[in-house]
Amino acid sequence: MIEVKHLTKFYGDHKAVDDISFTVRDGTVCGFLGPNGAGKSTTMNIMTGCLSATEGTITIGGYDIFENPIEAKKCIGYLPEQPPLYFEETPREYLRFVAEAKKIPREKIREEIDRIMEETQLTAVADRLIKNLSKGYKQRVGIAQTLLGNPKVIILDEPTVGLDPIQVVEIRDLIKSLGEKHTVILSSHILSEVQNMCDEILIISKGKLIAYDTAENLEKMMQPRTSIEVLTDADEEESKAVLSSVEGIEKLEFSEGEQGLLKILIDTAPENEFAVRKVLSRRFAAVDRAVLKMDVVKANLEEIFIELTSPEETPENQENEEEKVQ
Repeated sequence: MIEVKHLTKFYGDHKAVDDISFTVRDGTVCGFLGPNGAGKSTTMNIMTGCLSATEGTITIGGYDIFENPIEAKKCIGYLPEQPPLYFEETPREYLRFVAEAKKIPREKIREEIDRIMEETQLTAVADRLIKNLSKGYKQRVGIAQTLLGNPKVIILDEPTVGLDPIQVVEIRDLIKSLGEKHTVILSSHILSEVQNMCDEILIISKGKLIAYDTAENLEKMMQPRTSIEVLTDADEEESKAVLSSVEGIEKLEFSEGEQGLLKILIDTAPENEFAVRKVLSRRFAAVDRAVLKMDVVKANLEEIFIELTSPEETPENQENEEEKVQ
């Protein structure tokens, strides 16, 4: 559905997007992540035809966004970070204006607006001024305008920014439902939200594409070892004695857990994880100590994001840091 090849964008001498290529399949909800200044908003603006590219091609639904912009843009519904709303209009009036701008046949506009308002749960506020709506409803109006004309691709830039927790859940559920009918690309700084909503995750840093996979595969890629979290009523010395005879343990960390119990974080290779867990309870039971909790700890998306987008430690970086300290 979406194919980006060797996309590059310069602003003067600054390379905002650096030769990135990726494909988003039909019916996929794709999360687009990157730190501030990474180039993701620039990429999204180029994908929607709002910006030109220095090099590269983008096809949407088989149409080149640069060579066939009208046909390509018919396939796209776009919500920028600041929804393009007219506050002195009602949702019904605003959606009629957008429908006419999209050249939806006049005889179908009313039916199309009613369908979209029902899908986005706007019917109850259809005739209230947009300026009097809550932030959550304003965001729904913004999403509603992307759906007019039933485009194949929906692109959402920070769709839940500024919403309260209840509104975030409502918009998240709406986006999940959109993924059943459309190909969706969304950017967000709420990493847990992307992990919950998206089939695949694309991470960009300093203009370069550094990862594109499912959250599950990214976890596997970023976790060459497995961590096992144990909660026990043994003290640290007793635990060290018990664990010293367990093969496959690479690293131990001790800290205070809940209710004054000892929390142990055990690092081991993935292939040794089951064998280590299998003997732990028996070893502690042999010295009359209990294991009250044993969990395998996986890397979350936040940890993956930080590791992938953090600048590498180089001698040059170290010298710069030393100069700042001096």
